[in-house]
Amino acid sequence: MDQRLSIITLGVHDLARAKRFYETLGWTASPAGNAHIVFFQLPGMVLGLYPRAALADDAQLPDGVPPGRFGGMAIAYNARDKAEVDRVLQEAVAAGARLLKPAHDAFWGGYSGYFADPDGHPWEVAFNPHWELQKDGSLRLPGR
Repeated sequence: MDQRLSIITLGVHDLARAKRFYETLGWTASPAGNAHIVFFQLPGMVLGLYPRAALADDAQLPDGVPPGRFGGMAIAYNARDKAEVDRVLQEAVAAGARLLKPAHDAFWGGYSGYFADPDGHPWEVAFNPHWELQKDGSLRLPGR
């Protein structure tokens, strides 16, 4: 298996609402989607939005998996500086997100905060001075 991620698909309760949220943040939906799934092209990968029940069915998850329950995963957006962290958190809240944790100086030397999208998916917004953010927004780990 190659070391890469191709698509992250978020199970959502209301596809139209989720699409509006990400579009309000300035993202552009791809015409590759349809009435049942929405795709956003990101640098080197894709974010998909798919109805939560259909995603659970597709993955053959057992009935009774509580919707909105934290699944032990957060999505991260790395910013170029602290000011961008604050701006992105404000934009997310203005678009309908819930602020989970205000931005703060983190123990690891960076600056970070969290919001939850309308379906409760946690997003970390962080500035990490130890990592290199490329011009296209892709992330380069030290020594790679």
